[in-house]
Amino acid sequence: MCVKGLYFLTVLSGLAASGVLQVSGMRIYTSGDVEAVNGTDVRLKCTFQSSSPINPSSIVISWTFRPLKPGREESVFHYQQRAYPPVDGIFRKRVSWAGDIMGRDASIILQQVKFTYNGTYICQVKNPPDVHGAVGEIRLRVVTTASFSELLFLALAIGGGIAAVVFLLVVILSCRRCKKRRQRQLEGNEEAPRKERKDPTACHPSRAVHLYLAETSIELDSSDGMISDPSTKDSSSSEEEGPSSDDDDHGDDSD
Repeated sequence: MCVKGLYFLTVLSGLAASGVLQVSGMRIYTSGDVEAVNGTDVRLKCTFQSSSPINPSSIVISWTFRPLKPGREESVFHYQQRAYPPVDGIFRKRVSWAGDIMGRDASIILQQVKFTYNGTYICQVKNPPDVHGAVGEIRLRVVTTASFSELLFLALAIGGGIAAVVFLLVVILSCRRCKKRRQRQLEGNEEAPRKERKDPTACHPSRAVHLYLAETSIELDSSDGMISDPSTKDSSSSEEEGPSSDDDDHGDDSD
């Protein structure tokens, strides 16, 4: 029993070493259905995964076209160490290479598409010894104008991008304003100058009330040379003295 088991393991290891049991196969991924406006350029995206290491000198990429109407397939593009665009047919000077071998990208670009380009495009990649596997297909539909769904999606994408940029700018500006405001508050608290307290009894010079001293006179008594009490000249006193003098004059006249 042990001898049979060892024999079976030996056979399996030999088959694995010879590559018979090696899981091989090329996996190709395409964008499926594609819509393009007449006269514009469109990219036919095709990526691949290989179980073998990528060898740029041996990898082979081929694109073929199958029209909607019954007919034979037509070669669109070929790549082997370098790009080989078609030299005749409806795709002459209308195809350019847009792929990257090391990036596992086998995409091409159709330039100025026409309604005759409606159909199925087949992408096939071979990376020896990995040459077996399913092919990728893209169904292209050339239209007069873009569909409403595509225009809506484009408008939403542009609007969303603009809104995101505006929102980001508003957040940045708000953060900067808050930071400056806090910095000013801290500086004001640390280096705020002390305000001088004003005396509530003092007033502005322009509003000051000027005080005037009444004029005083000193009278000398001629009899004894003594200084009598000063008398203040006032309008009220002059008014009082006036009638007395008039009375004296009337008295004299009466005599």
